[in-house]
Amino acid sequence: MKRRSFVAKSALAGIGLSGCVTKVPATAGAILAAEETELKFKMKFAPHLGMFKHHAGEDPIDQLNFMADQGFSAFEDNGMKGREIAMQEKMASTMANRGIDMGVFVAHKIYWKEANLASGKQDWRDEFLADIKSSIDVAKRVNAKWMTVVPGHLDLRLDMGYQTANVVESLKQASGLLEPHGITMVLEPLNFRDHPGLFLTKAAQAFQVCRSVDSPSCKILFDIYHQQIQEGNLIPNIEDTWDEIAYFQIGDNPGRKEPTTGEINYANVFKVISERNFPGILGMEHGNFHEGIDGEKKLLAAYKSVDIN
Repeated sequence: MKRRSFVAKSALAGIGLSGCVTKVPATAGAILAAEETELKFKMKFAPHLGMFKHHAGEDPIDQLNFMADQGFSAFEDNGMKGREIAMQEKMASTMANRGIDMGVFVAHKIYWKEANLASGKQDWRDEFLADIKSSIDVAKRVNAKWMTVVPGHLDLRLDMGYQTANVVESLKQASGLLEPHGITMVLEPLNFRDHPGLFLTKAAQAFQVCRSVDSPSCKILFDIYHQQIQEGNLIPNIEDTWDEIAYFQIGDNPGRKEPTTGEINYANVFKVISERNFPGILGMEHGNFHEGIDGEKKLLAAYKSVDIN
């Protein structure tokens, strides 16, 4: 065993999480691997790089191994497309060896202030489709089934009906590229406070767009943090849009940190998702509420407290 890996495993020895069946002294000895202590999470929570850097260090491979040791069976990386191919391949190999499923990565250039897809302009549509094509290669390389799509800003000069038709047409063409490969783009509605002026903001709107595109390669990324800010009513909205949801992301409000640090009753939300036998990934797209090693311990404890029984 590499020394870095040994030290990373040792650092959480005294955490005392509720899922452990074996307590070990808080020495340099070890946090035991998930299969040895039954730490494995029942829900497919997906951390991201940097979330456990104080225990695992900066190296992405060490971080992936640490995540696996803590019982995580999924991982997401918004920036995967921008990583060198050699690193993508190395991360994919590590995930395969450790039983970690790859979650989402961002598939295209996101326009935060310009109405790219909503405008219907061919140059922007062509750019978007080219990005989707290149993302297929990345998805295959890292064994990803999902990629994130954000349709961009509103076009304030066009009626919403025309904008919706323009976005739907772009997504239909993108779906035609993705369907042969069994890859799904997941549309993420974002909240008005963090990202003002975007085209896609609400669950029902995303549902309407996906129904209009009518493809298994175009579904919803239901980000619970964004939707709590945008409209609340989380459980009814999840239930109403369920047939079009392919992916969830997590973050408490206020602050966009781990569950139990804000107002969202994540135990109840996860219970609903679990009872509907959701087969996919729940991305941990948030920061750590507390800093340093202690913050990482508390984050793990928080997820243990809201994981399904």
